[in-house]
Amino acid sequence: QVQLVESGGGVVKFGGSLRLSCAPSTAISTFYVMGWYRQAPGKQRELVATITSANSTNYADSVKGRFTISRDNAKNTVFLQMNSLKPEDTAVYYCNADFRLSDRSFWGQGTQVTVSS
Repeated sequence: QVQLVESGGGVVKFGGSLRLSCAPSTAISTFYVMGWYRQAPGKQRELVATITSANSTNYADSVKGRFTISRDNAKNTVFLQMNSLKPEDTAVYYCNADFRLSDRSFWGQGTQVTVSS
């Protein structure tokens, strides 16, 4: 059984920074795409950023210029550096990963990020 495990969440002040990490619980083949989604209470889960094994990235407009996604293919680990955090960024952040053209999607349990005003 393979699970994605997120870490790095916490409480931060307005304008602060956090770095999230996500890695599979056991050894597995390199994921084609890994990314981060977030969900605030009462809202739909939304895409934050994704990155392929070739380092192609995609960001939600709301985080462009503030968040940076990166990965370590050897460790199948994805990171999300979050700077200039705003209260609107408060949510549970979920890690996601997929193999190319795969019908299976892997998800983590989520890590809480709270930004105080």
